Amino acid sequence: MKKLLQKISSLLMALLVLFSTSSYTVESHYCGGSLVDSSFIGHVKSCSVEMLKSTITTDDCSDASKNCCNDVKVFVDGQDELITSSFELNFQQQLFITSFVYTYIDLFKGIDDKVIPFKDYSSPVLVKDIQLLDEVFII
Repeated sequence: MKKLLQKISSLLMALLVLFSTSSYTVESHYCGGSLVDSSFIGHVKSCSVEMLKSTITTDDCSDASKNCCNDVKVFVDGQDELITSSFELNFQQQLFITSFVYTYIDLFKGIDDKVIPFKDYSSPVLVKDIQLLDEVFII
């Protein structure tokens, strides 16, 4: 549950950054006060003469010489104030980093617990039991 919540919150934060830094334009076309078309991507459709006659109900647009259609563009500007940090490494710094990584790459690897260094060798053949002959016993 915790991982799911973390994934959802990271996705929402990524979308927030994406939409706050991008700009977009909404275009709308009105004929006689009513919305005919709106678009986020392309140009809006303009109304035809028949549509213009059927949608005009106001008195100030009754004259055919007046243009009662208008286009409204709403431009939402995104942030341009993001600071991008970049750094450049010269040749000596790159050489140091590569040699450091190459030298210490296996330094902190853990040794396996079940490593038996003598598993491929057989034990020597006992001719005499030396502990019994010398009478040395571990108490």
